Amino acid sequence: MKLVVIEKNKVRINSVFDWLLHMVGYTIAFFVVQALFKSVVVDPDPIIYFAVVLLLYCLNKTIKPILVTLTIPITGMTLGLFYPCINLFILKLVDWVMGPHFDLTHIYAAFLFAILLSVMNFIADHIIDSMLKKVKSHG
Repeated sequence: MKLVVIEKNKVRINSVFDWLLHMVGYTIAFFVVQALFKSVVVDPDPIIYFAVVLLLYCLNKTIKPILVTLTIPITGMTLGLFYPCINLFILKLVDWVMGPHFDLTHIYAAFLFAILLSVMNFIADHIIDSMLKKVKSHG
């Protein structure tokens, strides 16, 4: 399986690799926050963990781009400090959808989780961009 796909003069990352990279990052952020704060309550079933991370990934790929576009003026005025608030909204949305299986009650834990997600997204996007630049420079 190729990590970078070249088709019709377009270079893109393999969607399976993109999904895997983000899912691992979200899982690491999830476990870090859960270890630091006991107010993050999740059913001990591994399927619930996977469902929370999968829902988080899906919302980050669908709802988040719309929210980022709508909040460009606020994000610009705060010099990017509003960006974790978008992640906080996504997390509370996951909390609402998962119901009693995932409970994120402590606002500090939620905000730390949002900041970790922002950092993880930045790192994942940087890894993907550097791979694409490397392929474009050799191609």
